[in-house]
Amino acid sequence: MKISMVSEQASPLAAVGGDEASGQNIHVAELAAALVRRGHEVTVFTRRDSERLHWEQILPTGVALVNVDAGPARAVPKDRLLPYIPEFAERIAGYWAENPPHVVHGHFWVSGIACIEGVGTLQRMGLPLPAVAQTFHALGTVKRRHQGAEDTSPAERETLEPWVARSVDRVIATCPDEAFELRGLGVGRRRISIVPCGVDTSVFTPEGPARPRGSRLRLAAIGRLVPRKGVDTVIEALGLLAAEGRRDIELVVAGGALPKDRIASDPEVRRLRALAESLGVEGQVIFAGQVARDDMPALMRSMDAVMCTPWYEPFGIVPLEAMASGVPLVVAAVGGLSETVVDGVTGLHVPPRDPGSVAEAIARLADDAGLRASLGAAGVERARSRYTWDRVAADTERVYRAMRDHWERPAADVEASRSRLRRVEGAR
Repeated sequence: MKISMVSEQASPLAAVGGDEASGQNIHVAELAAALVRRGHEVTVFTRRDSERLHWEQILPTGVALVNVDAGPARAVPKDRLLPYIPEFAERIAGYWAENPPHVVHGHFWVSGIACIEGVGTLQRMGLPLPAVAQTFHALGTVKRRHQGAEDTSPAERETLEPWVARSVDRVIATCPDEAFELRGLGVGRRRISIVPCGVDTSVFTPEGPARPRGSRLRLAAIGRLVPRKGVDTVIEALGLLAAEGRRDIELVVAGGALPKDRIASDPEVRRLRALAESLGVEGQVIFAGQVARDDMPALMRSMDAVMCTPWYEPFGIVPLEAMASGVPLVVAAVGGLSETVVDGVTGLHVPPRDPGSVAEAIARLADDAGLRASLGAAGVERARSRYTWDRVAADTERVYRAMRDHWERPAADVEASRSRLRRVEGAR
């Protein structure tokens, strides 16, 4: 099959380069590469965010990458990309007119708009239409529920995202929790398939070099430094344990947009550091800053446990990387985490925003090396049997073929699509 993936704000180049890789960048890069290994022709369309990038290039994985000119050739926050969607959609439609794909797969809601509009252009030209799949990676309804006034999404997301979900041929959810949310947006059950994220089990392994460490129990919180990730919950748990006389524990906070030598200027780091100082555990919290992708396996292997305690989480790739590395987890039982990490088997579940429960889980792991070992071993087995990218690609391919073989395109209102996008363009 000829497959076009559209990921406007998350280029696979970030995953290749390492330092700027987030969950969506990694997902798009790895899924595209795995589909190429299965014999498909895959092209990823992303927005050109640097003058140095060429229009089209072939990645070492065999994936074709098209850097589309739409808006300024510089980084733009994802919540400010909507005005550039009409130009982005027009350019990818021109590419598809000359190189028609069999399947179009949008990643994130703004990319879904571009997919629908691009296919609408092909329809008006009388050209063969591809099947359209959509993976959201995060839903605005969930984000607003948890972040409230701090949600930076544009107001248009509230209506456009559900419209995307109801207009594509198939929505590929990453977990049952997301599928439930999609049903609430009016998406029919038959139009939802569940395919999880994956992990490279040849890179994340229990065997291999590990970062040097001391004798204290070493925990990690890895990911973007934003309040919703719940790192403060873990620090508060350390404070509770310290009050009981347990100070033989350290927390490595890895991630953020800045390297270690500049991390002190990050507002979230300042907030977390002040919290640690107020609880008297500042000497137990280490801010590692941004960690290059190539350095992550060694960091992971140096851990006794990984902490993932967000307010909410659509899926989360870090838990997969921890499991593949043989490291047990403590996770908030929210979103995809409650599905990925099996409570009492590959990790321990705790309620979200509950420092007391987190402290109890940490103490349990600290006191039982055998439990840590058994959870880690089960995690490796689960990651290798269920979450390899080749397995994820095979499941995704089955969804693509089902769309092609059982065509049930929703009744798309193409003119409504153009009207919505004209309003967006007029707001620029």
